[in-house]
Amino acid sequence: MTDPVSQPLPELVSYLEGLAEPHILFDAHYRILAANAAYRRQFSPQRSVVGRTCYEVSHHFPVPCDQAGESCPLAQARESGQRERVLHLHHTPQGEEYVNIELSPLRDATGELGFFVERMEPLQVAHGQPEAQSLIGRAPAFQRMLALVARVAPSQAAVLLLGESGTGKELVAKAVHEASSRASRALVAVDCSSLPENLFESELFGHERGAFTGATAAKGGLVEAASGGTLFIDEVGDIPLSMQVKLLRLLESGTYRRVGSTDLRHADIRVVAATHRDLDRMVAEGRFREDLYYRISTFPIHLPPLRERRDDIALLAEALLLRVAPKRSLQLAPEALNVLQGCDFPGNVRELRNLLERATLLCDGDLITQVHVQQALQSGRRASPTAPTPHRPPLTVPTPQALQDLHNHALQQLVAQHSGSRAELAAKLGVSERSLYRKLKSLPRS
Repeated sequence: MTDPVSQPLPELVSYLEGLAEPHILFDAHYRILAANAAYRRQFSPQRSVVGRTCYEVSHHFPVPCDQAGESCPLAQARESGQRERVLHLHHTPQGEEYVNIELSPLRDATGELGFFVERMEPLQVAHGQPEAQSLIGRAPAFQRMLALVARVAPSQAAVLLLGESGTGKELVAKAVHEASSRASRALVAVDCSSLPENLFESELFGHERGAFTGATAAKGGLVEAASGGTLFIDEVGDIPLSMQVKLLRLLESGTYRRVGSTDLRHADIRVVAATHRDLDRMVAEGRFREDLYYRISTFPIHLPPLRERRDDIALLAEALLLRVAPKRSLQLAPEALNVLQGCDFPGNVRELRNLLERATLLCDGDLITQVHVQQALQSGRRASPTAPTPHRPPLTVPTPQALQDLHNHALQQLVAQHSGSRAELAAKLGVSERSLYRKLKSLPRS
């Protein structure tokens, strides 16, 4: 029988029913007590969820989320006593979808945390199943990255996307834009790596007629085109040092001048920057302005390389095959998928796409086999993981005496540089004091 303490006030249930966003109300035992009309329409049009547990309905789990490897907002709210937000992958009538969860704890008549209100908002820019054009993934590294996107997108904070080439920085920038309040306005990309220094300022800020040879008419720049929306500065590490101060002025004051004009213009933009370069090192070497670095990196997000999310290769491959061969119903043989999951893919998703496109051209039927993938690997820039190792000059193997001499020399250097006790040196080397004593005693005397 249901505990009478767990019965919510009718006024609360009536209030939730009138909300436009999907909400559910459940008790401290995870039992759903009410689901409003918006939730029923979007997540459960065929079957009532009242009386069932939230983890069984949303995840098909037999136990609470935190016992199944997921973050549990209820457990977090119990510990903090305040509202909690998480990103979860939920089962929905449309398949598995990423959903933003905002959970608010409520106290019952005894003053204890007895009820929990959960608001749900699908994250339309990412999916846990193959989609034609979207962020795709389920791996933990991907979900951690996506949770940061979901948190920062509704704000106006500058975002810096960091990751190797081919990890999908432009797709993530698009996701940030589309989940923001600026989604109805333009997302304008600036490819810094393709802009020559003498055209950078004009392309970014625009120019007036006669500003330079060939400027036969006034022209607005990319900043102007992005007004009210998002400016995506791709490969920001490639901006010439002389231009960085002008970009900094735009970001700090929100104003700029067209080339050849003295009039200040205002820019209402949100900036998302991206780079595969090590900006920290560039700052230390004087090749990137430190003040600009801090201005663009309010909220940095690291994009995981494909080798850190190998479990997503099957999902990605299915979606990529739809893109590279939309008129064919292609499938990957299990052995072919195993080969793909064994590759490191230094070029990440872009390299995986190229490889699959080669494999589709090598395949005449509907099934891409291990042979097709191996052929695609061998015809590409990198060899198959099972291909013979290319010939290399023979290595010179040092003699045992030479190795011992190297070991003795390294130990002597460490002893000469160490100013602490023998016990500290032994701990540093990861050996016992007795072993260290024997090693020191065996050193040749100079």
